[in-house]
Amino acid sequence: MALWPAAEEIWIVLAAARQSLEWLLEWVVIVLMILLTVVVIAAVLVRLAGDSFSWYDEVAAIQLSWITYYGAALAALKRRHIGFDSVLLSLSLPLRKLALVAAEVIVIGFFVLMAWAGMLVLEVLEGDRLVSLTWMPVQITQSIIPIGAVLFIVCELLSLPDYWRKTVSGISLEHAEIEEEVEQEMQNAQAQDKAQDKVGDR
Repeated sequence: MALWPAAEEIWIVLAAARQSLEWLLEWVVIVLMILLTVVVIAAVLVRLAGDSFSWYDEVAAIQLSWITYYGAALAALKRRHIGFDSVLLSLSLPLRKLALVAAEVIVIGFFVLMAWAGMLVLEVLEGDRLVSLTWMPVQITQSIIPIGAVLFIVCELLSLPDYWRKTVSGISLEHAEIEEEVEQEMQNAQAQDKAQDKVGDR
């Protein structure tokens, strides 16, 4: 019996960590997208004026890659990557659990290798600088490879308990999201109807 309170406390801590990380990643992605938008608009305006930024292509590509890595981690935390819930849920419970574990091991293993390879890449790039911005080390711009891989692993592990519980219970994340949106829309419609009825009574 003593295990249940401990398990509940662990669940609460994981949920809080997941929410905090989700908030952080959302703001990181938002800021990166704003910066990329500013750079693109500025580059277009300067080009229309007959000039161009020598660093635009290089910097914009780096910004886009950073958005991709952080966005991928955020999608992993929310379990929004492309999946096959219908196929998974059609399996018997033992096979479903086995398939889920196998998939997680493969995904996490891939990103462990990616983090390791990213560190090797950073060692190779030591001393290199960007072509257009010679004061910027390439190691900093490419550090997103191991950082993004580690973030993806952390997000995958933080979202795993809830995903495991829903999958074992036979709940599809895709269907659950659709049902939640439908229920929210119905509640909004009911609230609007009540508001209109009150206005009509007056």
